[in-house]
Parts: sequence; C-alpha cells; structure tokens
Amino acid sequence: MKLYYSPGACSLSPHIVLHETGLKHEAIMASTKSHKLQDGTDYYSINPLGYVPFLVLDNGDTLHEGPAIVQYLADQAPEKNLAPANGTMARYHLQEWLNFIATELHKGFNPLFNPATPEDFKPTVRANVIKRLNWVNEQLSNKSYLMGDQFTVADAYLFTVTGWAQFVGVDISDLKHIQAYRERILMRPAVQAAMKAEGLLK
Repeated sequence: MKLYYSPGACSLSPHIVLHETGLKHEAIMASTKSHKLQDGTDYYSINPLGYVPFLVLDNGDTLHEGPAIVQYLADQAPEKNLAPANGTMARYHLQEWLNFIATELHKGFNPLFNPATPEDFKPTVRANVIKRLNWVNEQLSNKSYLMGDQFTVADAYLFTVTGWAQFVGVDISDLKHIQAYRERILMRPAVQAAMKAEGLLK
C-alpha cells in the first residue's frame, strides 16, 4: 500500500500507525503547498482533493480521511491492539476521541496555519484551542494514554496535532499531563521511525 504524506502534517498519524503495525508500505511525500510529488507529478492527478493523508491499497481502493485510515490499518493488525474490536463500547470511545481530535483540535488549529487569517483573530483561535487542550490535559491526569494503559491510533493522532502548538504560538508548557504524554509517545520506536522518515528527527 502507499501512504501519501506531508512532513509533520496530520498524515504523520497514519504514518506512525503504519510503523506500529509493521505493515508493508511505501510512504510518498506530497507537498501541500505546491501539490506536487518530488518527481514533479501533479498530486491532484492522484488525489483530486489535494490534501493528505491519502492511502492507496494494493487492490486500488483508496481512503483519504485520517480517522478512517488509522482504523483500517489497526484492523489489519489486530494483534497489535491499536484499536478495540469493532462493535464494542471501547471502539465507540476510540471513535469518540478520533472525532474530537479531528473536529475540536485539528480544525481548531487550522486558522493558525492559514495566511489569510487576520492577526487580530488569532488570539481568539489560540484561546479556543487551549480551552480544548486543557480538557484533554485533565483526561490524561490518571492514565498513560487516551484509552487507558494501551496506546491506540487515537494517541498517534493527538500526538501529531499537539505537536503543531510550538509552530503557531499555542503555549502548552503548563499542560503537564500532555507534556508527559508526548514524552511517553516520543519514546516509541514506531513514532521515531515515522518521524525520521519524514525528516522530523535526525
């Protein structure tokens, strides 16, 4: 299978999951600015939406939404316990986290990356993001990962999104539980492998 990614973007989440599962894959960089691959190929000719992540399966089927991609990947390697079994209440809680991260955090950060966002509006955006992150910080006060003691695909997503804070002026230094959480996740070999593959770690 092929994963199209942009370094440090939300595609880092499924990239981490691919390394966690050990599934054979090819990671292909697609610039979200030029919308071209490294060989000059127009990325829109591959994914008409033009964004990442984009997963192309060996049979030609495709997935282009991160929360769907990571659940698909987790289900290909159930022995890794990256997602609870389908139909269980725990799976719905996982989907609850994935949706929260996607809509409340991921989308919350987006205006801070958009050059068209007025500067006088950005403090409001940052305040809204911090409000949500404070709640997440509380949820992590008595557990290692979002779902408890088990790392799941939701953690790959939250790790990715919280990593953006440093680049857009969102100060999370006081969120001690999130800071400790990020340090735990960064120690995972699969996380380091994905980040090195994207040029984010030496």
